Amino acid sequence: MMQKAYKLLAAQENISNKRAKELIDRGLVYSGDKKIKIARAQMPEDSRFRVEEPRDIEIIYQDDDMVVIDKPAFIESSDIEKAIEGARLLHRLDRETSGVLLLSRNEEFSRKAINAFRRREVKKVYVAWVEGVLYEELSVDLPISTDRRRGSAFSRVDRKRGKEAISRIYPDEVQGKKSKIRIEIDTGRTHQIRVHLAHLGYPIVGDEKYGSTTQSKRILLHAKRIELLGMSFEAPEPKEILRYK
Repeated sequence: MMQKAYKLLAAQENISNKRAKELIDRGLVYSGDKKIKIARAQMPEDSRFRVEEPRDIEIIYQDDDMVVIDKPAFIESSDIEKAIEGARLLHRLDRETSGVLLLSRNEEFSRKAINAFRRREVKKVYVAWVEGVLYEELSVDLPISTDRRRGSAFSRVDRKRGKEAISRIYPDEVQGKKSKIRIEIDTGRTHQIRVHLAHLGYPIVGDEKYGSTTQSKRILLHAKRIELLGMSFEAPEPKEILRYK
């Protein structure tokens, strides 16, 4: 007999159908090593599920001006903003991206920080595991455009309509046919790192949206360090980023 995945999960975990759908939609539910992507997918009634709950949110630094968060994967940046009273996001990280996230606590600091972002005086360093063997440093200057539909965004290299996007890539380690790299970005276009790497033929591991063929619990991208206004903040690499296997 077959049954919808969310109903099977709800019965197994003794939770509501709504909560079961939410967990599947957030990419937190697995059967064996396979991520369940469609809540209404028909599955055998004896299917067993595993729920991968995100790790706790940790505060790296805070004062009267700002809060710096070590954002776990699988949590929306906007949900963190809602959870911290009086704080406003200065930038965003994709849901499956972990790492340093900055929020402001007052308008004066917001203006200073936003102006620093606009003047490209903010240094952002990411680490990622990508498909393919990468030995050389690369600089990418390719414009990006973004289409937004039904709350979802998809970006592409677009030399006619795209906005300037600059990424610098530094190889750190190779394991088999996967490479660990550092990425510095001068601009902050939607999905910029993911698009640039995919365009070069090195999609980020787990990033099926942009061409990865490797299954992973998450997109293996981490915002490691941000420097702005004379300050530097760093989030330690989670275990799945620290070592691929």
